[in-house]
Amino acid sequence: MFNCWIWIFILLCRSSIADENSTRDADIFPSSPEIERGSTLKLFCVLGKHYTPHRNASHIIWKLNRELIAQENYNIINETVSSITIYNFTHNKAHVKCFIKYLGKEQLLVHTEVKSGFPPGTPRNISCIYDVDIKLTCNWTSGRETNLATSYTLYRKIMKIHGPIMQEPKISTCQSNTESCSFHYPNIPFGDNLCFQVKAENVLGKASSDCVPINMEEIERFQPPEILSLKKYAGIKKLLTVTWKIPEKSTRLLDVKCQIRYRNLYSNSSEIDTVMVASGEEISTYNLTGLWDCTEYLVAIRCISVESKLWSEWCKEEAASTEEKAPSEKVDLWRVIASSSPAGNRSVYLMWKLLSNCPPHGRILGYKIQHFPENNTALQMTNFTSDKKITLLLNEEAYIISVTAYNSAGNSPAAILRIPSTDEKSSQIIEAVRTFTTEEEMILEWTVSKPEVTEYVVEWYEEMETDPFSRSWQYISNSTKWKTNKKNFKLFVCYNMSVYPIYENKVAAPYSIQTYVQEKEPSEGPVADTGFPGKNEVTIKWNEISKDKRNGFISNYTIFYKPEGGKELNETVNSDVLQYTLKSLQANTQYTVYIMASNRAGGTSGEPKTFKTLKFNKEDVIFIAIPVGLSMLFLLGLWITCIMKKHLFKKVCWPDVPNPAESVAVQWPLDASMGVACEDKTRGLENISILEDCFPEVEHEGSLLMNREKRISGSTDINTNEAQNISEYKITLLNSDKKIHDNEEQEVAKHLSPSMPYIITDQDFRSQIHSTLIPAKKLQPIKMLEDDLSDSQQISIKNEENDNEEVLSREDFSEKSLFNPYLRNSVKTREFLVSENLSEHSKNEPKSQATVLPGHRQNVVGQSYITLDMVGLATAH
Repeated sequence: MFNCWIWIFILLCRSSIADENSTRDADIFPSSPEIERGSTLKLFCVLGKHYTPHRNASHIIWKLNRELIAQENYNIINETVSSITIYNFTHNKAHVKCFIKYLGKEQLLVHTEVKSGFPPGTPRNISCIYDVDIKLTCNWTSGRETNLATSYTLYRKIMKIHGPIMQEPKISTCQSNTESCSFHYPNIPFGDNLCFQVKAENVLGKASSDCVPINMEEIERFQPPEILSLKKYAGIKKLLTVTWKIPEKSTRLLDVKCQIRYRNLYSNSSEIDTVMVASGEEISTYNLTGLWDCTEYLVAIRCISVESKLWSEWCKEEAASTEEKAPSEKVDLWRVIASSSPAGNRSVYLMWKLLSNCPPHGRILGYKIQHFPENNTALQMTNFTSDKKITLLLNEEAYIISVTAYNSAGNSPAAILRIPSTDEKSSQIIEAVRTFTTEEEMILEWTVSKPEVTEYVVEWYEEMETDPFSRSWQYISNSTKWKTNKKNFKLFVCYNMSVYPIYENKVAAPYSIQTYVQEKEPSEGPVADTGFPGKNEVTIKWNEISKDKRNGFISNYTIFYKPEGGKELNETVNSDVLQYTLKSLQANTQYTVYIMASNRAGGTSGEPKTFKTLKFNKEDVIFIAIPVGLSMLFLLGLWITCIMKKHLFKKVCWPDVPNPAESVAVQWPLDASMGVACEDKTRGLENISILEDCFPEVEHEGSLLMNREKRISGSTDINTNEAQNISEYKITLLNSDKKIHDNEEQEVAKHLSPSMPYIITDQDFRSQIHSTLIPAKKLQPIKMLEDDLSDSQQISIKNEENDNEEVLSREDFSEKSLFNPYLRNSVKTREFLVSENLSEHSKNEPKSQATVLPGHRQNVVGQSYITLDMVGLATAH
């Protein structure tokens, strides 16, 4: 309680000082506090002068990290100071923030970081190392994890004893913030009465260890020795001499023990020899025996005092070789034979390696290669190389090849290999080969047909490898099983493996297989090609997955296909099938298809493709096209026929109906009101008829017709001249020109029809009467009149023609034409038969004397005319 009042007093003082001199908006006390975990935390927030008098301590709110602290933990000291109390604070580290809230807004004033931890524990496990005449280093472990900054002090105490009285110890200290501290030379005492103590301290408390006595001789550690020389002696095999020096300050009066470690470059293990060095000796020598000839060795040395427990570090390794001699082992030789060229030559790739089960004897300077035809040793050739491979160009004969390694002391034994001729055939000795793997090894087994064969060569290489020199091989004797570590192979890679039997110094025909040490699902799936779908089927094609992405042997392909909105189906085929036809598909339906390639480890699907089946297949198109094609051919033929026979079809189906308004058959005087020209169907006959411009009623028409018939029957006064004139018409008809008849018939037929009367207007009469009216000498009488009428009737016709000629001479017609062009019986017309042979007397004869023939009508002025009905009858005759 007293401490709280002190804090409040300090805060009030600081608040008053801040109001006068400080420009800060707020302050928080204590700043960055460190408290014991689980204790109570109390903080104060002081407002600056900037916020008064509008805001005060009641506007202050507190947050722990991002969480608002409850109001019951607040305490208002005065208008500018607010405090917060947090009970049982267990956070390792947290931020407490002071905000001011005004008009609904929060503004951060100040914040601080609070840490909680524990007091330090008692340091333990004190140990020291004395690097002679360099430094004394001690290490220890803390008693507990404090989570707070802790400092350590190392005390070194030297106890002085003078007789029975113990004097005050001499103490040296070393400060550190870690769990290690060192005393450096020359501040390093040496004696038996030493003890070490460690004291730990933080804001929550202190802790000290006991003073632990340590013997300096037991903690001495020498510096690594220095190898002065490592050499061989001429003429002495398998021996190396090493000479080294111990640091002067490490010898003292005690004996020193040293260890010599040596190993050759072809071995992973080392051997150690121990050597004792007498006290006071600085340089020592030792002979390493039982070594390999001409083999390079690496040598290192370390030393320790006989009283100490700590070895020095190993010195730097030095290398030297033993005495050299000629290689005693032949090389491991193999070959790859390429196919023969058309010229008969072939490339032979030779490769070799040093045997791994015995060391080389000396440094290999190079290799000598000799080859000659099997049947002619005199043609021997020699090559030298420093590489472990060579390419020879040989012909089709069998060859013997030998390879020897050499150094300064001599040559190794020759490794001999026979190359068969190109036409040489060897029997198949190996019957079957199989591979399987275990957790650590890959195993190859085979069976043979000749048990007497005891030597084999196993060859393997990656399937995608094209360099013949990249192949691996191994000779096997007296076994039909070969195994090697799986680490010698790449995972998920296909290997070609071959087993060659060696029989009677000849390499027989191999047996080859492919294998994977480990498989996984393919890296990618096949891409489907749907091609051109049909109505109910489609052929799916795909390509093989590239070899570098198969990751195993493809066992099968599965085709998955699904109609739009339907259920997914699938078909599985063997690995050698690269196309498949899906049948029983729905017509005019969209499908999604994809293909999955599978091996023993799993399957991978390719990208999905979509296709749509056709609505009709080829047969449907043919069945539809044939009728349509035949119909089109029929319509085309009908159209061509219509084009060629259009006049005939037009005449039969659509006969020409002349338009009376457009008639140009005759031309009347300008004062004529109406006319009609009509052509008899009889060849060579032209009749010019003039239609009556006034049409009486039907009853009047009938009375006129009856009057004509009476006049014709009652006429008895016919003179001889008129009969002669009728005869002249007959002669004229018989002698008429046929050509003129045909042309005129065709021209007039276009404008006239015996069954359909037509009208000629007054304007047409005036404009065309003179040009269209045929002269009397060209007119031909109607044949019907000649054959069917009696002499008295012919005389009446003659008289009527004279009357017609007189009527034509009139310049004006005042009558108007009234008729229905579509009703034949309603037509009221009159025809005038005009002839040049009529006498002037006849022409001038009074119209009242004219005789009306049957079929003729009498007009109002007494002029007779022929109706179109009579012309039709004449035509029928």
